[in-house]
Amino acid sequence: MTDLAPSALRPQHPVPRSLSGLVDEFELDTRGDTATRELTGVSLSSRTVQPGDLFVGVPGRMSHGAAYAQAAREAGAVAVLTDEAGALLAADCGLPILITADVRAALGTVAGWIHRTAENPADLFAVTGTNGKTSVVYLLFAILTQLGVVAGLTSTAERRIGDIAVTSSLTTPEASELHALLARMREAEVRAVGIEVSAQAISRHRVDGLIFDIAGFTNLSHDHLDDYASMEEYFQSKLELFQPDRSRRGVVTVDSEWGRRIAAESRIPVTTLANNPVVGSADADRRPAEADWRMNVVQAGARFTEFTLDGPDGRRLQTRVPLLGWYMAANAALAIVMLVESGFDLAAIEHALTRDGGINAYIPGRAELISGDRGPLVYIDYGHSPDAFLNTLGAIRDSTAGRIIMVFGADGDRDKTKRAAMGAIAARGADAVVITDFHPRFEDPATIRATLLAAAREAVPAGELYEVPDPATAFRRALSLAAEGDVVLYAGPGHENYQEVAGVKLPYSARDDARLALQEAGWL
Repeated sequence: MTDLAPSALRPQHPVPRSLSGLVDEFELDTRGDTATRELTGVSLSSRTVQPGDLFVGVPGRMSHGAAYAQAAREAGAVAVLTDEAGALLAADCGLPILITADVRAALGTVAGWIHRTAENPADLFAVTGTNGKTSVVYLLFAILTQLGVVAGLTSTAERRIGDIAVTSSLTTPEASELHALLARMREAEVRAVGIEVSAQAISRHRVDGLIFDIAGFTNLSHDHLDDYASMEEYFQSKLELFQPDRSRRGVVTVDSEWGRRIAAESRIPVTTLANNPVVGSADADRRPAEADWRMNVVQAGARFTEFTLDGPDGRRLQTRVPLLGWYMAANAALAIVMLVESGFDLAAIEHALTRDGGINAYIPGRAELISGDRGPLVYIDYGHSPDAFLNTLGAIRDSTAGRIIMVFGADGDRDKTKRAAMGAIAARGADAVVITDFHPRFEDPATIRATLLAAAREAVPAGELYEVPDPATAFRRALSLAAEGDVVLYAGPGHENYQEVAGVKLPYSARDDARLALQEAGWL
């Protein structure tokens, strides 16, 4: 198996903290001598420990992390933080042991103390929602860069400090990695950071120890019901970000009832945003909600979307994003309003965007156009929920007169309740559908495909459907169905560079493979 694990960005010149100071600050029980040791980092895994680290032993589904305390010591850890059960497992490791009742709940504040996060001068922008989080984070980064601000981001796709980037493994990194990343950004004099915040990140304490300057909300739709018992529970996890102990101000998209509830139930000051798709589109019957800011699409194409943004006191901006779909204009509008709410001048933003001909954004694997000037348009997208399918297919239909051929699969060992809706939406929105395997993990891939196919056939009995298990072969089958002026949408893999099968991450990049297939077909 190829090692596809990303590297974490850590401070290059950490300022040590005393272990005894940590004990006093958090009133921790201890076993062993803590008097003379110093800490320069935090690690949850013995494999990532660096000399000077506090090794944090967290109970897991299969084993307790504290069982690896000896390996952590050999790698250079200077102490262990764990619970009572972990303390027994780590008793013979030869390191001082610090004990707390809930290790994961303590991790964020401990990591923040070690990395001095409270001293970081950067503005922190959190973005949450089912779809659009990654896009908003990249749009924030792009606009900040155009304004001349040194910016950073952490997203599902990558962690980035200016031109330095590493791939991501989690949408939101574990608290130990996140605080280390912010410390590295401080060394680079980053002044604003966009952070993609998943519901799981809030529920599982990954953003503990942070107070965001601005929290943004995109939308809420069917997803992650393997992690949450209901949509209401999923919503409540998002709502937690809009509380005073998490964020100072919020910007909320109120196109849906979920967004309106976030705005109403938030306990921090909130500015609202409503979006109006282009007149004459498939979504033209939408009526934007009342809001402080309003985005209106004025022109949409396969390679860009132009929009206006109107706010209080007659403020107005018109610009474009080099991206497909009204929802990308909505993401850009959210990013702009978040910046304005943090203190950036709308006129300065407008000047920078006008100078550059729009927002200079590149978002890996989000309706990413990878084809050339000839042949069918080919988009690679990360969308793997019913709402994402609906929006992307609608945007493509609005911008093309040709056929739409869609390739997709469904995650194994993830929310099974959304699969039928995905199959039905694909069949209704595309002219031809190729169903393939996408991260089957430990599930039987044929069973996943059968569910998708059955839903597609029920939705459109006479629809043009194909079942091709191998993703590379499936894309080539889709491409063979397309002609000049048609569109191929490959939904699911997005930026990812692997396919997970039975616990093994097999190297596979949909973007690279699609480019190769286009070359083989003579289109590139």
